[in-house]
Amino acid sequence: MKVDVLLGLQWGDEGKGKITDVLTPQYDIIARFQGGPNAGHTLEFDGGKHVLHTIPSGIFHPEKTNVIGNGVIIDPYILANELKKLREKNITPEKNLVIAKRAHLIVPTHRALDFVYETSKGDSKIGSTLKGIGPSYTDKVSRSGIRIGNIYEPDFRSKYDVLKNSHYRIIKSFGYSPEDIIIDKMSLSDYEKLWFEGIEYIKDIKQIDSEVFINESLNKGKRILAEGAQGAMLDIDYGTYPYVTSSNTITAGVCAGLGIAPQKVGRVFGVFKAYCTRVGSGPFPSELLNETGDILRKRGNEFGSTTGRPRRCGWIDIPALRYSIMLNGVTDLVMMKADVLDELDQIGVCTQYNLNGRLYDFPGFETICEGIKPEVTFLKGWKENISLHSSYDQVPEAFKKYIDYLEENFSLPVSVISLGPGRLQTIIRKNIEAI
Repeated sequence: MKVDVLLGLQWGDEGKGKITDVLTPQYDIIARFQGGPNAGHTLEFDGGKHVLHTIPSGIFHPEKTNVIGNGVIIDPYILANELKKLREKNITPEKNLVIAKRAHLIVPTHRALDFVYETSKGDSKIGSTLKGIGPSYTDKVSRSGIRIGNIYEPDFRSKYDVLKNSHYRIIKSFGYSPEDIIIDKMSLSDYEKLWFEGIEYIKDIKQIDSEVFINESLNKGKRILAEGAQGAMLDIDYGTYPYVTSSNTITAGVCAGLGIAPQKVGRVFGVFKAYCTRVGSGPFPSELLNETGDILRKRGNEFGSTTGRPRRCGWIDIPALRYSIMLNGVTDLVMMKADVLDELDQIGVCTQYNLNGRLYDFPGFETICEGIKPEVTFLKGWKENISLHSSYDQVPEAFKKYIDYLEENFSLPVSVISLGPGRLQTIIRKNIEAI
């Protein structure tokens, strides 16, 4: 058996949570492999809306095991709140959720550092979610981090204090006092108190050596789906650096984030929107700073599920998607939010980048700047409410031509199409039978 992968191909917010939930019945184990509470995976079913930040999106299927892998970073305060909300809905995560002992912790001063670093950049802000992601990964790489397996050790508090005091020195070097920093409308000391309460609350979630569990499960014939967070264009190595996240969001990150060998990666589901969005700063060639962009934002409810910030909106970006498909070894495409385009007379497609008169077919090193302009082709809109359709045979011809155009450009099938936020508003198309 191999591990199938589901990840985003754009700048995050593609709708990965919904598709993970839709595909979960076909798998035994759902595993997160990178990122942290900067993720916001929204699921809608049975008349309810659920937002997950750290927990895999298969948690609502009680018969499936959900794994928070070692590549994920965890804020116990945020995770505890997530668990509480699930339990309020009669979900019992202690029965089907496990956490990798090697997963690193986000401590309160990581969030304080995030605020200090971002604020000090002034107009050059990256657009951090201020969840402590970057500082936590920094400590992981510098070998000074704390892992969740450490919380049971007798010297855990002393390890915590050593790390906290090192962060205090950095904070003070920027001219800030730790007492003046506010996190989620709380003082740092109040947040710390709730953080330690969170540590105690999450202790009933089983901790495991997840790399051993994953590989033994494969040997037993279990089907595993690795769920990515953020998107390929936010990858620390291949995204629009420095306006990126702090982890490897691409398929290669699965190997390190779950502890599997490369040859154990199976199908790769690449999720993308029928248009583009991104949050925060950074290049966005096809961005629409006009009424059409406002229409996409309003119809698509494009506001961050983690931060609430309005997302920047634009036409679909063929060069970026082609690049992401290459990096991730995508086998199946999943298109989200096509219904958001229902009212448009014309649908724009960015086909190339123009930088000082030179055309680029992919986002190379030189194109990651604010000076690039999109070459846009327009296709006829379908002007019909496609969210009412339950099969591909029912959708309008103009919509099918849009799909055909994308498949021709990517040389891949669009295997799944989402026509609305609900679990059932999903069309499973060709080449998906093997799932």
